[in-house]
Amino acid sequence: MEVGGATVPVVEVTETFFYVAAAITAWLVAQGLKYVIASFKGKRVSSPRQLYLSGGMPSAHSATTVALVVAIGGIEGVNSSVFAVALLMSAVVMYDAIMVRRSSGEQGESLTALIKEQKSKVRLPRVAKGHTPVEVLAGAALGVIIGLVVIFIQNQV
Repeated sequence: MEVGGATVPVVEVTETFFYVAAAITAWLVAQGLKYVIASFKGKRVSSPRQLYLSGGMPSAHSATTVALVVAIGGIEGVNSSVFAVALLMSAVVMYDAIMVRRSSGEQGESLTALIKEQKSKVRLPRVAKGHTPVEVLAGAALGVIIGLVVIFIQNQV
C-alpha cells in the first residue's frame, strides 16, 4: 500500500486476532466490573491487587471462555471442530468455577477459621474463591455480549 509515495506494509488481521481480542476484552471488562461492583457494595477496594483476584461478580473465567466460544462460533461457524472444543472447555471451566473452586474456597475459609480459633502457629492458607452460579451466569452473559461485539467488528473490517 502506498501512502504519500512511500510503501507501507499492510498487516492482515486474521481470525486469531479476533479470538484473542474477545478473550482479553472479556477478562478486562469482567475484572474491572468486579472492582466497581465491590466498591458499590461498600467493600474496601483500595488495593489494585483486587483487579486480578479470583472470585466475585461477574466470573472473569466464564466471561473469557464464553466470549471466545461466541467469537469462534460467529467466525468459524458452530459446526467447526474448534468451536466444539472451545464449547467443551468453556463448560469445564464454568463447572470448575462453581463446583471445585467454590468448594475448595469454602473449605479454605473453614480451615482458616479453625486455625484462628485454636490460636495455632500454623501459617494461614491462601484461600482461592470460586463462584456462585449467579456469578458464573453473569460472566457468561458478559461473554456473549463481548463475543457478539467482536463478531460485529470483525464483519466490518
